[in-house]
Amino acid sequence: MALGQTPKPTDAELEILQVLWQYGPSTVRFVHEQLSKTKEAGYTTTLKLMQIMAEKGMLEADKTSRSHVFRPLLQEEDTQRQLLDRFLDSAFRGSAGKLVMQALGNRSTSKEELDEIRDLLDKLEGGTK
Repeated sequence: MALGQTPKPTDAELEILQVLWQYGPSTVRFVHEQLSKTKEAGYTTTLKLMQIMAEKGMLEADKTSRSHVFRPLLQEEDTQRQLLDRFLDSAFRGSAGKLVMQALGNRSTSKEELDEIRDLLDKLEGGTK
């Protein structure tokens, strides 16, 4: 990997990262059990993916015990920002406004979420309610 280049996780890699971000450093067995709650996944597939992710620099394995414990080397917020930037550029030609309008138009938004959005807009504009 080139210096300063952050690996871009695939969908399957992102699912593994989400388990590790939520629960912290974990064994392959634990990650596999969590993934199996929502989809059919083979243990050896999970193991191989996590080994590949370690080779790519996304995970680090602590091999001091019999069951290796993996921890993420990618930060959740940085990864979300990177994925969102890529999605925003490719699907919405870089327009955050189009993204927000599409998201709000396609999903039911709670009053609490709308209040949070209003607060964010107020902060971005430098004003207060």
